[in-house]
Amino acid sequence: MTWTNPATLPKASRWSKGRAGRGGGLGLDIVEVSRIKTVARRTPLFLSRVFAPEEIRYCRAKKKPWPHFAARFAAKEAVWKALGHGGVALKDIRVERDVLGRPYVLVQGRVRRDLELSLTHTERYAAAVALASGNSR
Repeated sequence: MTWTNPATLPKASRWSKGRAGRGGGLGLDIVEVSRIKTVARRTPLFLSRVFAPEEIRYCRAKKKPWPHFAARFAAKEAVWKALGHGGVALKDIRVERDVLGRPYVLVQGRVRRDLELSLTHTERYAAAVALASGNSR
C-alpha cells in the first residue's frame, strides 16, 4: 500500500475545517485497548475529560470495560475526523445506543442523523468508522 502525505496533495483534495458541511466526510480510528487503560490509570481525570457520565456508566457496567472505553474513544476520534476537526472537542461528541443496540452520535447534545457510525473491538484493539453525509437533519 502506498501512503500519500496530505501536505503534498493539491489544496482542493485536502480535508479541511467544515468538510462535512460540503458533502460529507469519513473518519476512521483504531485504538489499542491497553493504551486507554494505561492512560486512564495514570491520569485519573482522563475519563471525565473525554467521556460523558452516561458513557462512563455504560462502560463500567460491562464485565470488561476497557474495550468499551476504547471503542467509544475511537468513535469520538472517527467522528471528529469525519466532521473535519472544526470546533468540536472530544467531550462534545457522545456515543449512545438505540433500543436495538445500534450506536448513534450526539454532538454538543444534539443527535446527528447525518452521521453513520460503526464500532468494533476485541480484547486488544477497538476501531470505529464514521461517515458524515453533510445533510444535517
